[in-house]
Amino acid sequence: MNLVLFTPEETRQPLPLTDPRARHVRDVLRRGVGDTFDAGLVDGPRGTATLAALADDALVLTFAWGPPPPPPDPLTLLLGLPRPQTARDILRDATTLGVAALHFAATEKSEPSYAQSTLWRDGEWRRHLLAGAAQAFATQLPAVTAGETLATALAALPAGATRLALDNYEATAALRDALPSGAAAPLVLALGPERGWGARDRAALRAAGFTLVHLGPRVLRLETAVIAALTLAKSARGTL
Repeated sequence: MNLVLFTPEETRQPLPLTDPRARHVRDVLRRGVGDTFDAGLVDGPRGTATLAALADDALVLTFAWGPPPPPPDPLTLLLGLPRPQTARDILRDATTLGVAALHFAATEKSEPSYAQSTLWRDGEWRRHLLAGAAQAFATQLPAVTAGETLATALAALPAGATRLALDNYEATAALRDALPSGAAAPLVLALGPERGWGARDRAALRAAGFTLVHLGPRVLRLETAVIAALTLAKSARGTL
């Protein structure tokens, strides 16, 4: 945890000693009364927290914040809903790499039961965003949707963005050759679930303005393909 993140509500009350962040401050960072550590306000500025007092059951903290963060990179990921463990990795790592939005859509080859996982049902997904942001020393969390149909997800994508869909079978160009340069250009990258896109998915993507592209001849795991695609995209945009 490179940055300890707090919501605005949490900064107005002591941090219980049972909270993993309190244990991190005391046992990993080894902070005592009067010491400071790096902190961030979720979707807000970074700054410093001071351990002002140690109560019987909580840490009493004060905060000093810096300037607000710059706007997020206008980069959206559209993903066929994968198995929950794969989704956990993507939620964390895509947040670490800095995307503005993550949309996990039900596609032709998605397993319907994945949408009922505790990951989505109980709000666990947000914990993985926080872990990814803390790793990156960042505060901004991407917008997330899960379980919508592909048609609904496509209709909600930002207008005017370059739209590229990764596909192992019908792509005719390499991702690296199709990427726009410049950090201000909105970009949507779409990747299918573990079983890939179906024929109806490809037709819907093409109708929505997507170009099918590839990462090369090797077939990658979805979570690996996400990292590879984002690395290429952010390098081309100068935001990595």
